[in-house]
Amino acid sequence: MARSGIAAVLVALAIGGFLVWRSVSDATAVPAPWFGGYVDVTVVPQYPFDTPVDASAKNVMLAFVVAQAGQSCTPSWGSTYGLDAAKTSLNLDERVARLRSNWGSIAVSFGGSVNSELADSCQDTVALEKAYKAVLDRYNPATIDFDIEGANLSDPAAWQRRATVIAALQKERANAGKPLAVWLTLPVTPQGLTDAGTSGVDEMLAAGVQLSGVNIMTMNYGSSRSPSQSMLDASLSAAQSTHEQLSIIYQRAGMPLESDQVWKKMGLTPMIGRNDLPDEVFDIDAARGLNAFAHSKGITRVSMWSLNRDTSCPADSSDDSASHICSGIDQGGQRFSDILGAGFQGKLP
Repeated sequence: MARSGIAAVLVALAIGGFLVWRSVSDATAVPAPWFGGYVDVTVVPQYPFDTPVDASAKNVMLAFVVAQAGQSCTPSWGSTYGLDAAKTSLNLDERVARLRSNWGSIAVSFGGSVNSELADSCQDTVALEKAYKAVLDRYNPATIDFDIEGANLSDPAAWQRRATVIAALQKERANAGKPLAVWLTLPVTPQGLTDAGTSGVDEMLAAGVQLSGVNIMTMNYGSSRSPSQSMLDASLSAAQSTHEQLSIIYQRAGMPLESDQVWKKMGLTPMIGRNDLPDEVFDIDAARGLNAFAHSKGITRVSMWSLNRDTSCPADSSDDSASHICSGIDQGGQRFSDILGAGFQGKLP
């Protein structure tokens, strides 16, 4: 009876110590605020991310790793290019090395709005871990990003697999002296994260994943945005609402954070120019406003979709839909990356 009591105390102390460690780690492991634009590596013509035009383009979010078509546990870029094919057809390995030689950094983003994120298609956790590890070993990113939306967002079994495997890989890399920062990139309305999004954050924390933060996609609001709300207004509302939600999520996970700590756990990512939905245009003035808001709150990360699109469209292009290679608005020679990234001097971990 006495031995079991001592054992219970030791277990309680161990659990308590773990929770304290997680709380301290989550609250303090914050890099200098940084800007990193997404690059769709499969879009033609290729965006020259390996030769950044200025400091605002040195942090690059490479998108998107998903399951290869017909091979549920094989990682690929855009479902078409396996890792070896990306080396030969997209020259990706060499371009990543060139960016790093130019003092730049990459993160790898998994998921996206189309195709299947690996955890959704690969139901074998051993094979899933092997798939994620193949990407980490190939490109050696210190930061990974999970852009989970569409059908991928509402698959609880996939969230459980993803959380379990990433927690294990993160711990393994930490033990090897290669810390791995993990971000979730999730859709929002002006009212904040969806129920599926909050459940996903819960799942990752419960599995022991040390989240660097939650990056919200301030875009494509549809009917959730009132006619009187500008795109900037909707984005600021989404950020405020998400801040409140994350405060609750961390509280119930046993890792209470102060308000300023929660802001440091957040990222903001607009789709520049013409969005996918009609009547949604995120313009240069909105970019200035979002940048100012991010600075005022101490937000750690600002991104954008995408560097491929950060230019005015040709005069003869269609105005009916969003383009993969231009913003759809007259930028007047300005770059969204310069405006959104202004003052965010940190290097991508």
